[in-house]
Amino acid sequence: MKLTKLRVTRDVSNRLGLLSGRTGLTPNLLCRLGFCLSLNEIPKPNPADYPEEDREFNRYTLLGEYDEFFIALLRQRCQRDGIDESDLPDHFRAHVNRGVVLLQARLKNIGDLTALIG
Repeated sequence: MKLTKLRVTRDVSNRLGLLSGRTGLTPNLLCRLGFCLSLNEIPKPNPADYPEEDREFNRYTLLGEYDEFFIALLRQRCQRDGIDESDLPDHFRAHVNRGVVLLQARLKNIGDLTALIG
């Protein structure tokens, strides 16, 4: 997959700042959590709903040593949704953006993290 950088929407960038302040978690960890939440949602996200506007992450900062794991999860989800391999970067961006929105609704403080894991 040809993805070296990911840019999120302005709204998601603001949400990441709020979530980071509430929880003490870094934006890259929040994006990982959100990505996993989004993968679990039934409808596939529309990449057109999430323009590349604001904060930029490089792929290694975002996924770290778990890069292959997250990309495998994305490939599995895209295969299930009938999405072509060439569209993986757009759907990765869409899942991260949608996931941060979902995460903000569920995570008011660090203590709420246990409900997400359980």
